[in-house]
Amino acid sequence: QVQLMESGGDLVQPGGFLRLSCAASGSISSIVAMAWHRQAPGKQREFVALISNTGTTKYADYVKGRFTISRSNANNMVYLQMNSLKAEDTAVYYCNAGFMTAGKAHASWGQGTQVTVSS
Repeated sequence: QVQLMESGGDLVQPGGFLRLSCAASGSISSIVAMAWHRQAPGKQREFVALISNTGTTKYADYVKGRFTISRSNANNMVYLQMNSLKAEDTAVYYCNAGFMTAGKAHASWGQGTQVTVSS
């Protein structure tokens, strides 16, 4: 199993920036990719960004050019640098890991961290 814990959420003004962190523990070597998703009040959870274990990244169109996903293998961390934040970025941000166990794919989720963009 893989356990995830997010941190870094905060209240920030429009145009500001934040860096979210996700600490992974457990069966780290089984992780195939890690991602960030978000869920705004009254809306479904949506994809934000992904980074594979080979370093390939993918972004949703609505964050492309503003957000950057990165990782540190040394300390099992994944980060989401968020710049030029907008009110519509307000959401709970969740870290997600896809991993393999006995040939089967699994997913783990963190508890989420609140990001609020408001003046």
